Amino acid sequence: MKPVRVGLIGTGYMGKAHAIAFKSAPAIFPLSTDIVCEMVAEVDAELAAQKAREFGFNRFTADWRQLVTDPEIDVVDICAPNYLHKEMALAAIEAGKHVYSEKPLALSAIDALEMTEAAEKAGVKTLVGFNYTKNPTIQLAREIISNGEIGDVVHFRGTFNEDYLADNQLPFTWRLKREFSGSGTLGDMGSHLINLAEFLVAPMTELCADIQTVHRERPTPDQPGNTGTVENDDQVHLMARFANGAMGTLESSRIAWGRKNGLWFEVTGTRGSLIYDQERLSELQLFTNDDRPSRQGFRRILTGPQHPDYANFCVSAGHGLGYNDMKAVEVRDLIEGIAADKPMWPDFRAAYRVNVIMDAIEQSHAEHQWIQISV
Repeated sequence: MKPVRVGLIGTGYMGKAHAIAFKSAPAIFPLSTDIVCEMVAEVDAELAAQKAREFGFNRFTADWRQLVTDPEIDVVDICAPNYLHKEMALAAIEAGKHVYSEKPLALSAIDALEMTEAAEKAGVKTLVGFNYTKNPTIQLAREIISNGEIGDVVHFRGTFNEDYLADNQLPFTWRLKREFSGSGTLGDMGSHLINLAEFLVAPMTELCADIQTVHRERPTPDQPGNTGTVENDDQVHLMARFANGAMGTLESSRIAWGRKNGLWFEVTGTRGSLIYDQERLSELQLFTNDDRPSRQGFRRILTGPQHPDYANFCVSAGHGLGYNDMKAVEVRDLIEGIAADKPMWPDFRAAYRVNVIMDAIEQSHAEHQWIQISV
């Protein structure tokens, strides 16, 4: 079968994670075809050449448009800043390429819908990097919930907190300007939590949210003594209702000291509960009411070969996986979706829904009221 040839735009934090996944996925999964790491695009030729060499790509360019239109590229992988996603994706779709994009898909639901409809009209495949749902432990949690092992879900409580901007003396960056980043922690980490909550529970139907910017000024690195005004949120929290009748609370912060990858959730059902902590990403805490009262308590389940996708990584339980392993599962889904014409999730349509919910969160904060989710 014809190999899938990849063009990667952006080689920073996420670009490197994607590159690692492209190299590791064929060793982990029995893919339907080969992956060819064909071209890297960066802001200048020297950096592009360096990253192509480091990541094992055949070619490089300082012009992302050249990558998008290159006839040797099958899928365009967008790991550029948020404000560039729309322009790059639409250009790739127009060129007939499949698109693999990091989240959030766009700066607004209107832009995300335009991208979604363009991809669907062109008949190209799309995938968006909400990679936490690819974790075998999260897949196990979904399996437990779907099987009714904790009964009917009545509540979801989730956080995604980190401290990467907790220090108010950290310099001003593009992530703090709305024209480049859109929202702040809401788009960066809250989008993951929204996608995860719906993956585990049900679609959200309405919400009421609050948003706050705590550190409103930050020093500008190129202008000593000056500051830049932070234009988006440091923290956000909301109450939500889901289509299955469950209630929920979600919160995200980028200024939460001590939290490094603080994605955490608790799902409560009528017959039990489960708890997950991303900083212990190969463990799940499960409580069911089946035991007699004197023996009841949360038990720790270590993921292993009996759980979804884990056996491809390791034949022994409890050895644990890592962040980049979730990206390898994501790449597996990308390649199989293209090569074997399988459905891919979350695609642009699913990511558009996350943008709709993010817009509703900001609207709720601005209007001080509950907002219905219209999609």
